[in-house]
Amino acid sequence: MKQLFFGLLATLSVIAYSCGDNTSTEQTNTQQEENASAGHATTDENAEIKVVKASFTNVDAGAAAQMKTITDHYLQIKNALTDEKASEAGAAAKAMLETVKGFDKSLLTADQKKVYDQYEAGLKEQAAHISKSTNDLEHQRERFATMSDNMYALVKAFGGGKTLYHDHCPMAKDNKGAMWLSETKEIRNPYFGEKMMKCGSVEEEIQ
Repeated sequence: MKQLFFGLLATLSVIAYSCGDNTSTEQTNTQQEENASAGHATTDENAEIKVVKASFTNVDAGAAAQMKTITDHYLQIKNALTDEKASEAGAAAKAMLETVKGFDKSLLTADQKKVYDQYEAGLKEQAAHISKSTNDLEHQRERFATMSDNMYALVKAFGGGKTLYHDHCPMAKDNKGAMWLSETKEIRNPYFGEKMMKCGSVEEEIQ
């Protein structure tokens, strides 16, 4: 009788352990599935982002204010392309073009002017194209990629008046890859919009 009792007790213990182990396994699997579904967003939040500061630390206040205005117009273009609003992108590009044309370069030092002059013509050209292409969203995006390269160089030199994030999408430009600047850490892709809004990653934080 005692042997039967202990035999039953041992069997129940094994069953209880197995159920507990299965529950733990199920919870682990569920957590893994949740993490997988979070996917890119979870990876971005946990990834270490390189922080860089503008190379010029003695920018005149007036020049810095103008650079901030240019940056703000650029971000308006970026957001309009993300939302697939070509007319708004065109209007922001026109405003950006006027600001670049009116930039007072007399406020820059010789070294600063040398850097600014490298990218001024490119910004004007790309802004002009985007402002005139309000019926061609894809052409605006193509020009925006080149504009972003110029803006990135200027912001790294002079700053943009706020914290910016250097983002990169490997699938843009027919899988050649393209970057853009954003005022938010969240990935919102201006090259694909709703088609692939989260495609991309944060490469740097520019202060």
